[in-house]
Amino acid sequence: MTPSLEMRPSPGYTPMVGSLVAMLEYTRVTTLDSVADLTVADLDHQHDAKANPIGALLAHITAVEWVYTASTVGGPTPSDTDWAEWGPLLRLEPAVWDFARGRPVEWHVERLRAVRGRTLEGFRAFDDAWLEQPATLSWARGAPTNLWAWYHVMEDELNHRGQIRWLRSRLHDEGVRQVRD
Repeated sequence: MTPSLEMRPSPGYTPMVGSLVAMLEYTRVTTLDSVADLTVADLDHQHDAKANPIGALLAHITAVEWVYTASTVGGPTPSDTDWAEWGPLLRLEPAVWDFARGRPVEWHVERLRAVRGRTLEGFRAFDDAWLEQPATLSWARGAPTNLWAWYHVMEDELNHRGQIRWLRSRLHDEGVRQVRD
């Protein structure tokens, strides 16, 4: 899918929230394009002993959006079980590598889509003034706004998408992937 380069507000939202949605959606399309044809071996490959595998980066991107949605958009309060599943994925470390290992790209894409669906549905309840209100982020330093919180979600995904593209470009060099016609 080719994303729109116009960045017009997405329908069904107030103008600024709709613009944020358009940016989040553009970011997501480019992330999904960067992993579209990767195999499980590609997703699990580690460039070196300290490198995050692509699958772990996808799990992390999903978890970051999950926690920001839970913290700023609302909906059901996450249970201890939810936190036990999602919380560890916020840190990129060997436990996340193990969690993501062996999972196909479709599994990651479905989780990304499910969390994004909850985010977008939640955004429909807010107007542009909400973006300027303080975000309820207990871990944040200072007083971030909801706009800053969602900028950070997008910034985090873009950063990791860059890592994904770099790692992907190294797969062929290392003989991990076969050349595809």
